[in-house]
Amino acid sequence: MKANIGDKIRKVRELKGFTQDFMAGKLEMSQRAYSKIENNDIKLDWGRIEDISKILQIEPTDLVSFDDSLVFNNCTQSGKNNTNTIHNNFPAELKKSYEDRIEHLETEVLFLRGMLEKS
Repeated sequence: MKANIGDKIRKVRELKGFTQDFMAGKLEMSQRAYSKIENNDIKLDWGRIEDISKILQIEPTDLVSFDDSLVFNNCTQSGKNNTNTIHNNFPAELKKSYEDRIEHLETEVLFLRGMLEKS
């Protein structure tokens, strides 16, 4: 089954670590209205896709064609790589975003550990 645009937006949003409230605020709409986008209750025009893409820091065409099975390696339950796995070049902007997010989270973990040690 092919993912629809709402599912693709949700997956990229979650990968970025953004909440629906954050997205709704950036798009100047309620969280409930934004939720309708991800649930495909609202038909999106190209302008809205461009707005969402800008917030997600991904090209609109990459968002529309986003397929997580091309980004992540598919593995069988035995842990062996699926021979049908397609390896896609991971977009540099998305990689940088993940690296920045990981660095931020690592810094936060160190800070929180320090706070725990003090108490």
